[in-house]
Amino acid sequence: MTANTILQIEDLRTHFHDRKVVLKAVDGVDLRIERGEILGLVGESGCGKTTLALSILNLVPHPGYVESGRILFGGRDILRMPKDELRDLRGRQISMIFQDPIAGLNPILTVGDQVGEIITAHSKASRNEARRQAVDLLGSMGLAEPERIAGRYPFQLSGGMAQRVMIAIAMALRPTVLIADEPTSALDMTVQADILQELRRLREGGVSILLITHDLGVIAQMADRVAVMYAGRIAEEGSPELLYRRPRHPYTWALFESLPRLNEDVSGRLRQVYGRPPDMTKLPPQCAFLPRCPKAMNDCRNLDSPPLTQIEPGHYVACYNPIYHRDDNGDEAE
Repeated sequence: MTANTILQIEDLRTHFHDRKVVLKAVDGVDLRIERGEILGLVGESGCGKTTLALSILNLVPHPGYVESGRILFGGRDILRMPKDELRDLRGRQISMIFQDPIAGLNPILTVGDQVGEIITAHSKASRNEARRQAVDLLGSMGLAEPERIAGRYPFQLSGGMAQRVMIAIAMALRPTVLIADEPTSALDMTVQADILQELRRLREGGVSILLITHDLGVIAQMADRVAVMYAGRIAEEGSPELLYRRPRHPYTWALFESLPRLNEDVSGRLRQVYGRPPDMTKLPPQCAFLPRCPKAMNDCRNLDSPPLTQIEPGHYVACYNPIYHRDDNGDEAE
């Protein structure tokens, strides 16, 4: 943990229980978010990204719960805060944009009432003052005619408009950390670019952002650092330049290899990550990527899951046999 770290996650384990099985959605994650940065969290569907985000706000739905670990914000462990402090933390200091903007809005309240509601819940602003602030917020999100938008219901909004409303709600109290869970997944390319620009603008204003996505192109555009998640764990972490040019974990390498390239013929079958994701209720003590890994060796089969280890400055990987690359001089890089 550095002096610039605003949020520190330590050995977080979030599980879902029923009578017969335990699903280890988050299984020992260590992660940090620095002040004023965008940390990209990427991985296949079902790898635990959203559960990790909900754990940060202590909002894991039943039958899930945080088994162990710490989430430090301002020196305090969020998981052990009293309920009144936790309620004040949500929205005021840490906010979240949920994946489906239409589903995330209340269908029977106008947009203006929903933005104003969070303002009145956390401040002494009157209803009229909250309404005025809500209109100003909607305008700051690039919505034309914000007064008219404030009087609409969610079903009257397009996907891009609804997402901007969600960002306005998340930023109503000017939090220091914003969690954006797949904020562009249901939007067309033009609207996606606009939403990403809004996130950049927020970062330039000092907001730290955890950007969750499966879109490697979005990560390349937006992230200052990237964490690759697989089966509830962090497989690799580093700057986009390091991970895109020199991926060291076989899973990260396979993800990038599956992307089509402009200078290649893609008329045939696209590359894919070999095999299938593991059953999260039956994770082995060994590396979860072992059955799909082309570089597996005896240590991978005989030892417990590898820890996340620094292999070069700012570059971490959880692998006993990481991929080697040739540097610009043609020498093999460690």
